[in-house]
Amino acid sequence: MSDNRPKITDAEWEVMKVLWEESPLPFHAIQKKLEPRANWKPNTIHTLISRLVKKNVIGLEKKNSRYLYYPLSSQEECSLKETESFIKKVYDGSLSMLVANFISENKLSPEEAQKLRELLDKEHKEKGED
Repeated sequence: MSDNRPKITDAEWEVMKVLWEESPLPFHAIQKKLEPRANWKPNTIHTLISRLVKKNVIGLEKKNSRYLYYPLSSQEECSLKETESFIKKVYDGSLSMLVANFISENKLSPEEAQKLRELLDKEHKEKGED
């Protein structure tokens, strides 16, 4: 994965969740949807949106004298970036260390363990590593 995708802060992530749920949206609709999630003043929300536009994570279009905002990156792309950043920072880039930690701490349910086995089996078959 390329590191050219910008890092999204926790607060910016909340704005992105609103836009992933529904877009394009004008500022007032984003503000209204954020009310139950965060006690932010309009200036704070405006600053977060401006940062996301500058980071090229959300776009805007002018329609009928108002701006509509929409995501330029999918939730999956941003989640992948966050996951890779976390693994790099906490586990020195080792996915196997992360998985081993969860397994050793019994954090995986039997269903999750089975799903992990299936994913690993699928990955090996796709790479021809039978």
